[in-house]
Order: sequence, then C-alpha cells, then structure tokens
Amino acid sequence: MTSYLLLSLGLVLVALVVATVGTLLLAQLRALIAQKQAQSISLQKLKTELLTAEKAQKKAETSGNVWNGVRKFSVIKKVPETNDATSFYLAPHDKKPLPPFKPGQYLTFELDIPNQKKKTIRCYSLSDAILPDYYRVTIKRCPPSKPEHPAGLASNFFHDSIHEGSILDVKAPGGHFFLDTNKQSPVVLISGGVGITPCLSMMNEIIQSGSRREIWWFYGVRHGAEHIMKEHVAAMAAKYSNIYLHVCYSNPTADDKLGQDYQHQGRVGVDLFKELLPSSNFDYYMCGPGPMMESVVKGLADWGVPDDRVHYEAFGPASVKKAAPVAAVAAEAGAKQPMITFAKSGKTVAWNPTAENLLAFADSQGVAIASGCCAGQCGTCVTAIRSGDVTYAQAPGSKPEPGSCLACVAAPKGDVTLDA
Repeated sequence: MTSYLLLSLGLVLVALVVATVGTLLLAQLRALIAQKQAQSISLQKLKTELLTAEKAQKKAETSGNVWNGVRKFSVIKKVPETNDATSFYLAPHDKKPLPPFKPGQYLTFELDIPNQKKKTIRCYSLSDAILPDYYRVTIKRCPPSKPEHPAGLASNFFHDSIHEGSILDVKAPGGHFFLDTNKQSPVVLISGGVGITPCLSMMNEIIQSGSRREIWWFYGVRHGAEHIMKEHVAAMAAKYSNIYLHVCYSNPTADDKLGQDYQHQGRVGVDLFKELLPSSNFDYYMCGPGPMMESVVKGLADWGVPDDRVHYEAFGPASVKKAAPVAAVAAEAGAKQPMITFAKSGKTVAWNPTAENLLAFADSQGVAIASGCCAGQCGTCVTAIRSGDVTYAQAPGSKPEPGSCLACVAAPKGDVTLDA
C-alpha cells in the first residue's frame, strides 16, 4: 500500500514538474512570438519612415522643377485600356526631371485642335503613382454633348490624333482633390466610370510608398467592357491584404461573371457601404459622374459623416450641388436681382437666377469669357472683379487670386462689375 502511495505521489510530482515546465515553455514561446511581431512591426515602421524620408528628399530635389505656364511633353506610350479608354504616358520634352504631385491631382492641357478658333483647354486626372520618369493620364472617348459644351471634342482628339511621339502643351499638376499621404488612417475610394483615374493614383501611391494603409475601393460601371484597368486593380487587391475591392456592374452582360468580374450587381451607393464597412469612420475620396457623386455625398451626410471627411472631384458642367448660390436663394425670396456690369463690353444687366454661373450668364448676354473645364479646375475663365463679390457652391479646384473669380462656377453675392 505504501509503495502504491509513493508511486502515486511520484507520478503527481512528475506531472506537476511537466506542467510547470510546459507552462514556462509556453510563456517563453508566447514571449518570442510577441517579440517577433514587435520586431516585424518596428521593421515595417522603419521601412515606411525610410521610404517617406526618401520621398521627401526626392521632393526637395525636384521641387524646383515645378513650372509656370505650359511645358512641352512627349507622348512616349499610348495604351488602350478598353474600347473607349486609353492611357497616355507623358515625359518632359526637355528631358529635365519631373516634379512630384499629390495623388488625385490633374494635368491641364492646351490643345491645338483643327478648325477651332482658340486653344481647347481640358483637365485630366493623373492615373498613376508619383514616378520620376513620366506622368500618366487615362482618357475616355466621350461623344459630344451640347453644341455650347462639346465634351467629346478633346477626348476624341486625343484618341484619334495624339500618338506616340506627339508633343503636347501641359500645365503643372494642380487641384485641391488629393489624398493626404501624411495620414495612415483607413480610406474609402469611390469611383464611377473614368472617375477611376484619381483613385488609381491614390491606390498606386499607397502601395508604392510601402504603407499598409487600409483601402476600401468601390468602383461602378455598367458592364465589363467599360471596366478600366480591371486586371491591374484585381491583381493589387489579390496581392495586398489591406485592399478591399468591391466592383459594381449596373447592367452586366451574359459574359460578365458575378464573383469573378464583379462582386455586386447594381450601383455604388451608401446602402452598400453600410452593409460592408465596419463603420462610417473613414475618409472618403470620390470621382465619377455628377449624379452618382451627388447621391453619395447626400447619403454620407445622412449617415452622419462630417463634411470635412468627404472629398470629391468633378470635371465638366456636372458637379455636386451642395448649396444654392446666394443670388438664387435671394431670388426665391422675391428679392431684387443683383446688377451685373460687364465693364469692357459696356453692358449692365439684371442677374438671371436660373443661370448656372457667371460664365453662362455672360454667354447669354453675348459677352465672351475664355473657358476650359467649366468646373472651376483649370483657371482659364479667371476674370477680374472691379467691384462687388461672388460666391461658390463649392470651393474651386484652381483658387483665383484675390480680386478675381472663376466665372464658370461663381454666382454674384450682390451687384458685381466684371472686367469682361
């Protein structure tokens, strides 16, 4: 009996020793894993800091290369992306270094299009990361819309008449719609159609910088034939675990496969965000057709997303209508209309509150004001204000100097005299 008790006691002691050793080993293993994870995080942080410092140095080295006016660029490559969208790779004709830009910004082109009385001004978003050798724009061929705003004029000229070796007049990158690369907080990219271009620049820049910043990307087109850079974006999403891609086809064809070519049938909208995003606590960057963006901006506001976390870009006459111009509000209240004086033309006319902006109003009165993008981006329609003041429904992308306005997006606050 005594032997049995001694044996039992021995086994218990052995078990306790084994358990103690096991616990110690497990604790050491956990400590090693935690240490390795901490080292990995520190290494990743160090890599990001080094890349950031490297980029800052390159930026400092090239900051002196920003140019005023136009600069000659050669088309070094022309790549079809879809049946009606093409990428143009541009290198400086003078072979001098390129200045960096902010992902989301655009280039302004001055185009000599045959049979046009003046140069055609158009803005196109940069569609790649910040690279030292070239800029890239991706342009969709658009059919002409209205005679007074031939939207397809420049895009068709690019597709039909601009080839490798062509020389273009280009203004330096500009615009206030761009990704804040100093942040590492998660972002939501929202794009429709060719509005994918600034979002491509943002995603590519995040990847190239080595950042692990979380990206939720919602992209909407009608069907696969309109899906720009499909393979590239899908490959990036497959390679990098911080990219969550959601493609929406509103009118898929029989050849489009759900779960393969696209993830959702329907349009991009806030209802989908609510279903998939873990919260509304993101910075939102969007570019696409005016109606899509107007709907999304309103939906995000209703969801409680602060205005300062919603950033968007619109080119052409369609834009996000966030607030009615002051003059239009006054008109609804039955107030007397402001008087608009065109000093050079010798005309003084009561403001028409149905006019979209001062540019359209000037045109209706036979007063010529040069224009380009018609969205407050290129600065072509800048007009001196001799007296009075104007208001903008949204901040213009190309901010004019004090004492001037961008007529294409401005409305009068009261009586205004323009140098036109």
